[in-house]
Amino acid sequence: MPYSPNGESPLPGRGPQPTLVPVPLQLDQIRQRLAAHQPLTIDDPSSPKRAAVSVILRDPGAGEGPEVLLMRRATNPRDPWSGHMSFPGGRQDPGDIDLDATARRETLEEVGLDLSLHGAALGRLDDLEAIARAQRVGMVIRPFVFEVPRDTAFRTNYEVAELVWAPLPPMFTGEADTTHEYQLGGGRLALPAYDVRGHVVWGLTHQMLGSFFRLLR
Repeated sequence: MPYSPNGESPLPGRGPQPTLVPVPLQLDQIRQRLAAHQPLTIDDPSSPKRAAVSVILRDPGAGEGPEVLLMRRATNPRDPWSGHMSFPGGRQDPGDIDLDATARRETLEEVGLDLSLHGAALGRLDDLEAIARAQRVGMVIRPFVFEVPRDTAFRTNYEVAELVWAPLPPMFTGEADTTHEYQLGGGRLALPAYDVRGHVVWGLTHQMLGSFFRLLR
């Protein structure tokens, strides 16, 4: 009797086989949802500055589900997100024709990846108001989603302390949920976060991933 993935037909001479649980998130699903998505655009005069990030995905193989590239920002006292886990990206320059160009330029500068040559654009996520140290900073961030080959190479600059390929399924299902303790004034807040291979992903990056996952549900 052949093996059945639902566990109802065990192999001959053996006890019941474990049920195979499918990976809850696949790149095909992501491509379809992003292609149909009408992202929120924030056009607020009180937030005149603009920035863009690249949400870079890959299929690592072995049926494990997609991964997303995260970078740990280098320590810099002038950077309000110093040391945070983030996506490649940054502020729009006057020479950028649009925010898509900003995301591509910043990705090339920070991690040495030319998305025009080695990435496939899948779409974008909702705009997000930037928050730093619990304060609005008058900036809107636009996330663009790209897919790259699994063997993509990177060359980081001084802004990047570390690159991490983070599995999406544990974050999507809640398995990676944790909290980040943040001190505000004289009190402490337990902020929602993800535990990604020992790195805590919180703040703006956590919000952007949450927006991404809501789109995929």
